[in-house]
Amino acid sequence: MENKNKKIMIVDDDRFLIDMYTLKFSKGGFDVESATKGEEALEKLRGGLDPDILILDVVMPSLDGIGLLEKIRQEKLADRAVVIMLTNQGQKSDIDQADKLGVNGYIVKAMTIPSEVLEEVMNIYNKGKR
Repeated sequence: MENKNKKIMIVDDDRFLIDMYTLKFSKGGFDVESATKGEEALEKLRGGLDPDILILDVVMPSLDGIGLLEKIRQEKLADRAVVIMLTNQGQKSDIDQADKLGVNGYIVKAMTIPSEVLEEVMNIYNKGKR
């Protein structure tokens, strides 16, 4: 599978996880951008970043993943991106809220080892492409 020049943006307040996933996706041929805060992600998107895949953590200080996605949808940012929530929040209410905002997939961190995340993201991406 050819991932060259595909842009992925990972938004998570856990620096260790961002570094780990940046390495995994870079090795997978992706061009990786990251942000540790929702506000930082918004700035990059408003500045013209247009990723193919957007991976959002749900629980983050100040602007969480759901709030970030609401703003992204309102401002019509990254509108061609496949959006995936990567989180420890597996509650139905969180999943329902994310679904209402049109996410393409939902990965629960605690149930997925990092090497499976890349594979899962690619499966969701290939299904979600229009």
